Amino acid sequence: MSHIELHRSHRVGWLRAAVLGANDGIVSTASLIIGVAAASTTHASVMLAGVAGLVAGAMSMAAGEYVSVSSQADTEQADLELEKISLAQNPQYEKNELAEIYQKRGVTPELAQRVAGQLMAHDALGAHARDEIGISLSGKARPVQAALSSAAAFTIGAALPLLIAWAMPGPYLIYAVALFSLCFLAGLGALAAHAGGAPRTRGAARVTFWGALAMALTALVGSIFGVAV
Repeated sequence: MSHIELHRSHRVGWLRAAVLGANDGIVSTASLIIGVAAASTTHASVMLAGVAGLVAGAMSMAAGEYVSVSSQADTEQADLELEKISLAQNPQYEKNELAEIYQKRGVTPELAQRVAGQLMAHDALGAHARDEIGISLSGKARPVQAALSSAAAFTIGAALPLLIAWAMPGPYLIYAVALFSLCFLAGLGALAAHAGGAPRTRGAARVTFWGALAMALTALVGSIFGVAV
């Protein structure tokens, strides 16, 4: 009987960017709407602030992800170039270095030398990238993918509290946006935890707590400035 294990580590790149984007979209837009509404401004001003926050936030997330992941990709590429040079200049040293890594993992010296030799004959750079540097194909930095995932997720997340604010003008706007946004965050946390194979309750509670704190602090600031004005 065959045994198939479902691993989820290959999802870490796009999952991190998507969850971060959606979480920021919900929290920042809901907090912005609540803060502006708490300052006793008009419904039109609240909606304008929410739309501006959505557009600015999506662009900021895309740019930030692209720059940060590009820096990671540049570092990975620089390490690979150094490894290429070392492999060309001193292959025996690199083979011994790889064998030593396997010995530290519990392989006998003789077998470690044979494994290192066979792996280097097949794909020397790939073997050193994976086992010496720690770069794998599944975890390799992809700036464009991270930027698009993050921007799209932010837009979707930000649209949720914005729609609630549009549908619920009046004195209950703040409560409706806060309540629904916390539900959205709980759902996002549970979904992200499920996709990553983690406990859903813990994921939902973690995201909801920080979202509630952000909205409460923003509402407090908005009410203080509203009274001051």
